[in-house]
Amino acid sequence: MNVIQEINNVNDKFATQGSKLRIEKRGETLNIRGSLPTKEDKNNFKVQRISLGLKADISGLKAAEKKLQLLNLQLELNQFEWINWASNYNKKGIQNYCEFSTKINQFEKFFFKENKNEYLTSTRKTTWRSSYKPYLKRMLNIYDTSNNTELRNVFLKTLETYKEGSRSRKQCATSLGVLAKFLEIKLPEDWKLNAKGYGLRKASFRDLPTDEMIEKLWVKIPNKSWKFVFGLMATYGLRNHEVFFSDLSSLTNSGDKIIRVLPSTKTGEHQVWPFNPEWVEKFELFKLGNNPELLPNINTDLKITTLQNIGKKITSQFKRYSLQIKPYDLRHAWAVRTIFYDLPDTVAARMMGHSVSLHTQTYHHWITKRDQQQAVNNALSKIKNR
Repeated sequence: MNVIQEINNVNDKFATQGSKLRIEKRGETLNIRGSLPTKEDKNNFKVQRISLGLKADISGLKAAEKKLQLLNLQLELNQFEWINWASNYNKKGIQNYCEFSTKINQFEKFFFKENKNEYLTSTRKTTWRSSYKPYLKRMLNIYDTSNNTELRNVFLKTLETYKEGSRSRKQCATSLGVLAKFLEIKLPEDWKLNAKGYGLRKASFRDLPTDEMIEKLWVKIPNKSWKFVFGLMATYGLRNHEVFFSDLSSLTNSGDKIIRVLPSTKTGEHQVWPFNPEWVEKFELFKLGNNPELLPNINTDLKITTLQNIGKKITSQFKRYSLQIKPYDLRHAWAVRTIFYDLPDTVAARMMGHSVSLHTQTYHHWITKRDQQQAVNNALSKIKNR
């Protein structure tokens, strides 16, 4: 008798009864696969497997059919519990997992607890989705398969899944550090050492666009509204979403050309000067002083959308126009440009809306080169003056 055909017959029978689950053969054993509640949230369903530990033969299939009947009944009566279906690891392990995922949920509620301002709440949502959720999700997966490893070691295992020298590794360390403080867990002494590597230190020779290339790319963009977006990002080093959350009134012909990034953005209010200043004219940014509506008409209502979603629209447009650079390349290029304008690092960091330490760490290579060049120039000038 063909086992695969019999499995299909059983699955067809359950499908006609409205079941979203099915029996499957994996290797020499049988599983149940389909939409099931996640271990951390009973109201959230995703496609998962339950290993039955049954041999893939007719006898095993009959037992699997009874298991599937029971599982469907539990789901229908809202009585499904993962702890009752443990097979590859013990029930204590699942219980510990559920307790840990509950703590993660508590941490999320704590994270949003004191933000009543709608703009801050929206910014907080963006931060959670991009800077916390991916790392916590990976940590839960690692915890799930760690066989009750000491929790602080799970923190370290999660961190080490990210490449050394990557921004993701640094962000993971920061986010998990906040979680550890919330849980009152003492991280390994070498945590900060393992976390190092943000920014362009290992990628210090990344192929950032030259000023000439930036000007050529601006000409290449066919849509005038998106030309303004590109020009603002290149001239002022803005984050994607900051283009739509800045006071541009100073860009008029009589204005001082200093734009103000609004408090509703990721890092709050700050002022930015143009580098290169002549780009305000070249990219026709002065037109935005009186007509900010010349920018693309996209939804910026943070009650409905998020800063992250707004930023993604810009990334999509860069791809659409085949610009061959990423939006953040313009921001990095702006930062490097200020270095060779001899703008103090403290001032540049303030304009970019981040700390001086982060600024110097991110642009370490170019700052070092500038300082070394200045030292060489001073030494050469002394020789000439002898």
